Amino acid sequence: MSARTHHGQALVRPHPVGGLLAERAKMELDYGRRPTEGFVFGALQPHTGECLTHTYERRNIATFVDFLDRIEAWIAQDIERIYVVLDNLTSHAAYDVLLFNLAHPRWEFVFQPKRCAYLNLIEPWWKTLKSLALKGRRFELWAEVERAVERATEYWNDHRHPFIWGRRRRHRQPTHLGNAAVPVSVSI
Repeated sequence: MSARTHHGQALVRPHPVGGLLAERAKMELDYGRRPTEGFVFGALQPHTGECLTHTYERRNIATFVDFLDRIEAWIAQDIERIYVVLDNLTSHAAYDVLLFNLAHPRWEFVFQPKRCAYLNLIEPWWKTLKSLALKGRRFELWAEVERAVERATEYWNDHRHPFIWGRRRRHRQPTHLGNAAVPVSVSI
């Protein structure tokens, strides 16, 4: 996640020059990576819908283990088993993470198959968080992004609901056939 956006070069000529008509707005394609100011780590309890987020300046093994410690303090001690669904990032399988797993026997790491992010319930939740925190806003500083993520997380936790995997269920009125007559079958 980057705190700044890059808009490319301005390629629009708004006024006719030398008898030419004004041009359409064009945007230079930008596929490059920009400097990253920080990272947002998140955890979701699907059965309650409660979430935890924390921002870090780096994404490495030490920050991941620190986030696991935060999750351990966040989850109630009466829960006997914690299943953590992870992607295949190298820091998720590092020795420090394995040592954390040995020190906390109630934790079990489950690694999702490659290119199957849709199997992890937190992925659609990230889309919701980005919409709550970042959509339609411009941030000049990483601290502003951090505050926006904190506010969005607080809002989500205040209005949480169990997070169910699958299609979003929309509340729709059932459609009625109306007052038309029931079709009659005719055999000839």
